[in-house]
Amino acid sequence: MSRFEYAPAPESRAIVDIKSSYGLFINGSFTEATDGKPFKTVSPASEEVLAEVSEAGPADVDKAVRAARRAYDKVWGPMAGRDRAKYLYRIARLIQERSRELAVLESLDNGKPIRESRDVDLPLVAAHFFYYAGWADKLEYAGAGEDPQPLGVAAQVIPWNFPLMMLAWKIAPALAAGNTVVLKPAETTPLTALAFAEICQQADLPPGVVNIVTGAGRTGQALVEHDGVDKVAFTGSTAVGRSIARSVAGTDKKVTLELGGKAANIVFEDAPIDQTVEGIVNGIFFNQGHVCCAGSRLLVQESVYDEVLARLKRRMGTLRVGDPLDKNTDIGAINSAEQLARIRELSQVGEDEGAERWSPECELPTQGFWFPPTVFTGVSQAHRIAREEIFGPVLSVLTFRTPAEAVEKANNTPFGLSAGVWTDKGSRILWMADQLRAGVVWANTFNRFDPSSPFGGYKESGYGREGGRHGLEAYLAH
Repeated sequence: MSRFEYAPAPESRAIVDIKSSYGLFINGSFTEATDGKPFKTVSPASEEVLAEVSEAGPADVDKAVRAARRAYDKVWGPMAGRDRAKYLYRIARLIQERSRELAVLESLDNGKPIRESRDVDLPLVAAHFFYYAGWADKLEYAGAGEDPQPLGVAAQVIPWNFPLMMLAWKIAPALAAGNTVVLKPAETTPLTALAFAEICQQADLPPGVVNIVTGAGRTGQALVEHDGVDKVAFTGSTAVGRSIARSVAGTDKKVTLELGGKAANIVFEDAPIDQTVEGIVNGIFFNQGHVCCAGSRLLVQESVYDEVLARLKRRMGTLRVGDPLDKNTDIGAINSAEQLARIRELSQVGEDEGAERWSPECELPTQGFWFPPTVFTGVSQAHRIAREEIFGPVLSVLTFRTPAEAVEKANNTPFGLSAGVWTDKGSRILWMADQLRAGVVWANTFNRFDPSSPFGGYKESGYGREGGRHGLEAYLAH
């Protein structure tokens, strides 16, 4: 398969000034941790140490929560909505001004291609702050009653797959509703959250309104279980989500959980094949498959199975795996050695259980964490690769004959976060959307996000919604 060969087009690292070490952002300033050990954050593409980051212990978490409570009681809670909006607008504009720098930092720390962090993540991050800035003085129209009130202090724990975007999904609605925040980013991707702390300083955000504590599971547990927290918002694995649900059971804390997924991308025989193949590729290989709503199960109607698979393999042969900072790169690095080991383990299980594995020829870099785009055929619903979230660039292909069979197979999963439907018939799209047990159903597209549209799941994919008016309700007392 011949393809155009592009000369390297690397984005410059010079725009980013990464400090050798970072403290915790508490009460408007950076401070050293008092009872945690520092840890290193590395670039997954090269295994280069980028910075040393402080780990927040229970005492540091307590300090951050107390700062958030003071800011809520004295400044942010009593502040008029129109004045809170000014700060959110200011933050949104600063994100736009520093978008190139933030995109490079995200790709360095996370491993995703610069094209995605620059063209998808950063525009959506700014858009979320602009959107919720507009809501700040209109909360009585959000559907939470005539005089909705903020909850207080929000504890927010975000994952490593979309560090800055998940931060925006959490912080923007919380601040617009009048809450203050203590946020813990993932331990493998803390740098853009710490850069956001600098943006809060630039925007003259009152001290304590946003606090950022870094660390691993111990830090997150101390934050979620703190008695001074009124609201918990978590995005991450279903296993950790269950643990959080247990820890807050019996308390008055309001909880939002956005967890794992095993989305079905359903292709009918009347779908436009070329457009569909692009949607399949975007659905599973975007962000190296590190997407909770990734279309990791492809359900193809039997009559077009051979054609769809042939075109998909041809398209996969043109994907470029390599340097995340190269603007030509389609698939970047796997985020960590731990995640790479899980992808390899489940891929081997797929082979051992009898599925047929295929990857295009591609030369993987020798340094860093890499996995080629992979497709499994001959997959049954009993296979682990069709039931468990792999969270990598691995696609399982199944077939169906009738719409009813497609729905039955799509819904045969403990998850219910998203789904995709590809067909030329509008009536079929509407019927499928009504039948599918998924929080988001995309029609003739995939991985399309908008700040005004709610996002969330059913079953083991969590509960609550983020985005849109519904995202505000999670931070308001009815």
